[in-house]
Amino acid sequence: MTDHNPSIGGLPSPDGIPSTDGLPSPDDLWSCVDALWAWLEEGRRHGGRESLLLRVLKMSEEVGEVAEAVIGATGQNPRKGATHTWDDVGAELCDVVITALIALRTLTPDTRETFTRHLARVTERSLSTRWPGTATGPDSSGPESNVGHTIDRR
Repeated sequence: MTDHNPSIGGLPSPDGIPSTDGLPSPDDLWSCVDALWAWLEEGRRHGGRESLLLRVLKMSEEVGEVAEAVIGATGQNPRKGATHTWDDVGAELCDVVITALIALRTLTPDTRETFTRHLARVTERSLSTRWPGTATGPDSSGPESNVGHTIDRR
C-alpha cells in the first residue's frame, strides 16, 4: 500500500505532515478511513462479499511487505544485504493498519464504534489481568513504575 503519489498530498508542512489540499486531515483518522474507503468503492471491480474478501486478502499482502522490510532491515538475505530501514518497517506496519481499518469499514459503516468497543474489551481483558486491581496499568507516578515492562528494540 506504500503509494507515494505526488498528486495526492503536496509538499510537507513545517510540522512534517503533508499538505492535503482539501483532503481529510491525517489527524482525523476516521474521516481518512471513510475517504479512502469511498475512493476504493468508486474504483472497485467486484461487489458484495467478494469485495470484502479481497480487502481482507489485501492485508496478507501488506503483512508480507512488513516481512520483506524486516528481512531487508536486518540484512538477512545474503544476496541482497540491507535493503530497508526500520522506518520502512514502520511505514509498512502503518499500511497494515490502514488496510485493516478499510477492510473493517467495508464490513461495517460503524467502523469507529466497532473498533473503539473492541479496543476497550482487549484493553480491559489484557491490562486488568497484567496489573490486578486496575484497568489502566501500573501506577504512572514515575519511571520506576515501568521497571520490567520495557521493550528491547534492538
